[in-house]
Amino acid sequence: MKIAIVGFGVVGSGAYEAAQSVKGLEVAAILNKGVAKGYEHIAGLFRNSIDDIVNDPEIDLVVEAIGGVDLPREYVMKCMNAGKHIVTPNKNLISACYEELSACAKANGVRIAFTPSSGGGIPWLFNLRRTRRTDRISAVRGIVNGTCNYILDAMHQSGASFDDMLVKAKELGYAESNPAADIEGTDTLRKTVISANTAFGTSIKESDVPVYGIDSIKACDIEYFGKLGLTCRLMMNASIHGDSVSAYVEPVLFGPDALEASVGTNNNLITLVGDCVGTLSFYGQGAGKMPTGQSVIQDVIDIRDGINLSAIETSADYKVDNTAEVHRYYIRCSEILPCIENFCDKVEEYRGAYRVITKPVSVACMHEAGREMREEGLAFFFAGMGE
Repeated sequence: MKIAIVGFGVVGSGAYEAAQSVKGLEVAAILNKGVAKGYEHIAGLFRNSIDDIVNDPEIDLVVEAIGGVDLPREYVMKCMNAGKHIVTPNKNLISACYEELSACAKANGVRIAFTPSSGGGIPWLFNLRRTRRTDRISAVRGIVNGTCNYILDAMHQSGASFDDMLVKAKELGYAESNPAADIEGTDTLRKTVISANTAFGTSIKESDVPVYGIDSIKACDIEYFGKLGLTCRLMMNASIHGDSVSAYVEPVLFGPDALEASVGTNNNLITLVGDCVGTLSFYGQGAGKMPTGQSVIQDVIDIRDGINLSAIETSADYKVDNTAEVHRYYIRCSEILPCIENFCDKVEEYRGAYRVITKPVSVACMHEAGREMREEGLAFFFAGMGE
């Protein structure tokens, strides 16, 4: 099988390297702005226009590794309309456009696979699909952003500030120069949407899922959690409640016996709960050149070999309703507004701010309160209290 790679950054180059060890697989073209440094020995593979790939009848499959939504969507649609299969690790594209892309693939008799879009090198989406064949998955949750986990773990280990650890994460290559998508929770949101839709056979949208990240956490919060024996992690959460699903992103506090508390550096831990199989957790590198690159090529091989575990079969029209998901929260705020006053359980003043432990409150209510506090321009942070 001859394939093309569109976008030759970290993941695209990783996919190229991984493809070199697979017999019967040939990278025939690479779309990139010029010849990538260090790859001058394959300069003849580089192309300047997507049309060079779309119009090449020998290319059977295209790996889209540009990132973003608009341009990748345009390129992917062109390639599928030309009868070419697609593999993409692009979580932004899949989260925003899956239904449209799936319909295009079906109309053209091709396949679109996206296993590395959530979990990177971890075979997460593959195993969701595999489990769904014989079981009902009732919940998915996990640490799916390595940048945030690195920052939180380092803050717990060293007592350093959030800003210092963010700088260090950038130096190590864990965080982008603009890390907003990571620390504000948007990256985790997209992986939540993809994971929930894959697990539950539904089609929730990004706009359905409330998100609260770690960009306002402080060293004083981490210090307080340590005194309570708790560890903070940014979590995706989605579960079925009758004829609806809860789905949300927020920091969560775990006791020392929880698996999540022991996940260090930039690793991921992702969990599914099935009626028959019970609880299964997957641990490892959720990003990176070779972990993600080899996952891309795994999808390529599956398509080549006729193994179909990638497409979401939408069989349920679940709506997102976070009112049934109830737990306690930790809140640090500069002012106690009416939106949180009614569910305060324990309140103490600390360095000109308030620390609050709430009564059990719904996720919907807490995230709405968070939105109100943000609109008021108040300094605050909240985290769910895990079991």
